[in-house]
Amino acid sequence: MEHFNHHSGDHLALDSAKIYFEVHGDSTDPPLLFLHGGLGTLRDFNDVLPRLAKRFRVIGIDSRGHGKSTLGTAAMNYQRLALDAAGVLRHLGVERCSVVGFSDGGITALRMAAQADMRVERLVAIGTDKMLKPDDPVRKLLAGVTAESWTKKFPETVALYNALNPQPDFKGLVDAIVPMWLDDSPSGYPGDCVRQISCPLLAIRGDEDHLVSRASVFELVEQVKGAKLLNIPFAGHEAHKDQAEAVMASVNRFLE
Repeated sequence: MEHFNHHSGDHLALDSAKIYFEVHGDSTDPPLLFLHGGLGTLRDFNDVLPRLAKRFRVIGIDSRGHGKSTLGTAAMNYQRLALDAAGVLRHLGVERCSVVGFSDGGITALRMAAQADMRVERLVAIGTDKMLKPDDPVRKLLAGVTAESWTKKFPETVALYNALNPQPDFKGLVDAIVPMWLDDSPSGYPGDCVRQISCPLLAIRGDEDHLVSRASVFELVEQVKGAKLLNIPFAGHEAHKDQAEAVMASVNRFLE
């Protein structure tokens, strides 16, 4: 399986932004879409791609403003990200696909799966909340994120962003994404709309995830008929990186 590389892809103009995407694999293989987390890139899934037991036509998207995608002038919200992903799939002629989403990508994927016209076959949501409650202590943590604090904690991700982005403005990206994390409007988290999800769902949480609680993931799977929950010990928010082998054993069975 090839890796996402930020060299072999293309851009699609969508609502004032140019969205970067890559496709690897045979066009006859079933499509599998990967949606990364906040302030990440499609490369964040490169650890798991070689562990896929089945052959897929893998599709990776850099969310608007991230990686090689430009930010544009439209408001950043989960609804917009879902529309971007749907636009790329339409452009590629993909009518139905399975999705693996992490964090913001998982929230985006939940929104997609809750809408019948998005036609999600199967959904793996890693480190994903369906909503951010008003009293959730994570709200204060997210509200305090700045370009300076992120750069100090994760300098390598900012260096990659500056090297890749055609219109680099990391402060502008952070100023756009923090309100999305705190968005309580209908354009934000899917909330109880997840009850409308009819495709199979596998929700994965690292047991040491400081951003997504056990209770919130349990609530998610309780609201989606037939959903499965995988809680991974000795893993944090990025469970697919911290315990890739354990995570992919279940993901491969789920995607069979």
